[in-house]
Amino acid sequence: MSVKTQFSIKDLENLSGVKAHTIRIWEKRYQLLEPNRTETNIRQYDLLNLKKLLNVTFLYNEGYKISKIAKFQEEEIAKLIQDISQTQKESYGIKTFKTAMFSFDYALFSNAYDELRKEMDFREVFYNVFLPLLNDIGMLWQTGTIDPSHERFISEAIKQKIILNIHEIQQKNLQKNSLTFALYLPYEEIHEIGLLFANFEILSAGFKSVYLGNNIPMDSLKHLLKHYPDIIFLSYFTVKPDKESVAEYVDRFHTEIGNSKIPLWLMGSKIVNLKPNEVPKNTKIVTSLKELQKELKNKRLK
Repeated sequence: MSVKTQFSIKDLENLSGVKAHTIRIWEKRYQLLEPNRTETNIRQYDLLNLKKLLNVTFLYNEGYKISKIAKFQEEEIAKLIQDISQTQKESYGIKTFKTAMFSFDYALFSNAYDELRKEMDFREVFYNVFLPLLNDIGMLWQTGTIDPSHERFISEAIKQKIILNIHEIQQKNLQKNSLTFALYLPYEEIHEIGLLFANFEILSAGFKSVYLGNNIPMDSLKHLLKHYPDIIFLSYFTVKPDKESVAEYVDRFHTEIGNSKIPLWLMGSKIVNLKPNEVPKNTKIVTSLKELQKELKNKRLK
C-alpha cells in the first residue's frame, strides 16, 4: 500500500481546523498554497503545502493576521514559531508531532518531546499533549485523512516514550507495596497506549505490576495466581470484546480463572457506559486514567 502524500482540500480542513472555504480564500488572495490540479481541475496538495498550512494556522491561532503572515518568508515563519513555542508549548508540540507524523520523522518527534520535557514532567506531557494529539489522530484516521501507517507511526513513537519512563521508574525500584497488578489486553485487542500508561501510573504509585501486553488469551491468565496470591487484574477495552458483551466477558473471566473473588479492573472506551450493577461486586469500572490515579491513591492509603 502506498503512503498518502497528496491531500484534498477537505483533508487540509480536517488537519488544520481551517474551513475549506477559508483555505481557498487564503490561496487565491495571498497565494499561500500552490496546489496541483487533476485532469478534472480538483485541487491536490503535497506535503510541503500541508506543512506550510500547519505553520500558518499555528501563527493565525496565535493572533497574527493572515495578511501579515502572507508577507513572511519561510525563514521568518520558522523563527516566529520557534519563539512562540517557548510559551505555547502544548499547541506547538501537537503541531510539530503532526508534522513529524507526515514525514515519518522520528528525530523531529523526539526533539519536540525533549523540548516539552524541559518544562513539563512526563505525566503533563501525556495528558496535555499526547492525549489531545491521539484524539485528533483518531478523528483523522476515521475520516480517511491519514493512512493507517501515519497512525501507527505516531502511536509507536508515543509508546516508546511511555516505555522509557516506565523503565526509569523500574530502575529506581519504587515498588513498596506487596499488591500486584496484572495488566493485559483481551484477545485480538491491540490498542496498547492506555494500558501502558496505566502501568506507568501503577508503578509510580508504588505498586508492583506484571505487564502482559496485548492480545492475551484468557485461559493463560490463571497461571499468575500460582505466583501472586494478592493480585488485581486490569484490562483495557477499546474495540474488544466484540462477540460478547463486557458483562459476559467478565462472567467468562471468573469461570476460566477459577476464582470468583479475584478483582478485575476495567478501563477503556467500551466500558464507559457500563453500570456497576451489570458486573460482579469485585469488578471495578475505572472510566479514565485520571480516575485510575485516584483509585491507586486510595489503595495506597489503606
